[in-house]
Amino acid sequence: MTARLSAPVHAIALAGGRGIRALPLTLISADYMRSKAAISLLGKPLVEWVVRFLRNQGVTDYYVLANGRENRTQIQEILRDGRRLGIEVRYSRARFDRYNTGSGEATLRCLEHWSLEGTAVVFPTDSVFDFDLAPMLARHLESGATVTVGTVPRSAAEAAGKYGVLVPDGDGRIESFAEKPPLDEARRLAQGGPLHTSAGIYMIDCVRLRAAAREPELRALAAEELDWGGQLVPYLVAHGHRVQAFSIGSFGDLGNSRDYLATMRTLLAGGYPTLDELIEPPVNTPGGSRVHPSTLKKIDPATGLTLEAMVEEGLVRIGPRVRIGRDVEIGLGVDLEDCDVGDNVDLGEGVWMRGVACGDHAIVGPWAQVVDTVLGTSASVGSERGARTVLDGHCVLGDEARVEAGVRLTGVEVFPRLTVHAGRGVPAGARLTATGFQLRTA
Repeated sequence: MTARLSAPVHAIALAGGRGIRALPLTLISADYMRSKAAISLLGKPLVEWVVRFLRNQGVTDYYVLANGRENRTQIQEILRDGRRLGIEVRYSRARFDRYNTGSGEATLRCLEHWSLEGTAVVFPTDSVFDFDLAPMLARHLESGATVTVGTVPRSAAEAAGKYGVLVPDGDGRIESFAEKPPLDEARRLAQGGPLHTSAGIYMIDCVRLRAAAREPELRALAAEELDWGGQLVPYLVAHGHRVQAFSIGSFGDLGNSRDYLATMRTLLAGGYPTLDELIEPPVNTPGGSRVHPSTLKKIDPATGLTLEAMVEEGLVRIGPRVRIGRDVEIGLGVDLEDCDVGDNVDLGEGVWMRGVACGDHAIVGPWAQVVDTVLGTSASVGSERGARTVLDGHCVLGDEARVEAGVRLTGVEVFPRLTVHAGRGVPAGARLTATGFQLRTA
């Protein structure tokens, strides 16, 4: 149960990235990007997760700072004017895109455009959060900070090259900031303990930040490059504006396929308690999983039994930490654990899956073994008893990608609408694009 907010809070959504790190999850087709905010997680777009999370804590006034047509139009298709979610939503003007030099510049420009006052929470649209906003607001107001940065503790090895690191004094005021430091620097900053790393969520005093934006040096920065983590927070710290650190507990980063799957598994395991009630359907099987009623009542033509009966008789195993959507067909001998299965999916006889995100309308052929893999919308995994397909090591099949029966892939990413043919050797860690295979460095 979250506490009531002591004052109204605006919400400012940052949606300006190009989604390069998350390829091919951020591709609808070879030449059309999917906004990271529109990536589906357990049946909901990412932006909807964070909006519902904040709305449940009393935040109903939203401003979407989008950069680029895909970000703007796709988020607007999801949120519209917000009435479906009990909120009000406004969108940044497309003409602002030409001046956008980063998330910090977009925030400052839109604060002035909408003449925002009071307090706002600035958040990314490609993460999920689990914390109580009220204590963060109370500490922010008490400290008189211009910005309060939400932080999570991480080791030097976890933070190096990936997260912004903040160094606060005993009162939580940030004294210095390092954006994605290398390992040696991260170890020096850690001094044997955990580091305060930025979760990319900021509580701001709108009036104070608007005043800072008028400073000539900050205006000059905004004209060149002004991201929140890389430039704006360091500028504010260096120029005497009070910036606080506040530990928010935990959040899930979904910037790449590996992090996406880790966050999915944590959600299914109940690791984000404030988000648990947002997962649909609720737990409704003896094994603690979530299966849509239309799927439980689906009759298997081979046995004449409903899925519910096959599970009860041990003919199908739906293990713990599984969510299954509407009208899914599941064959005899299927064994699932730590999986999210979207709507209208076909899982053939004997399919074995662990740690898999399976998009709507995907097809997984008989006896396939799929581990730690993301299957896009309408992706197809061909497989047969005598030519079993195996996918593991954080594979990703883009939307409508296809793998023929008998293929073995480890850590391979396949762009949308491409086919991996049987007998074609594919090196581990490769990326298949329209121009051929590329070996990825990370």
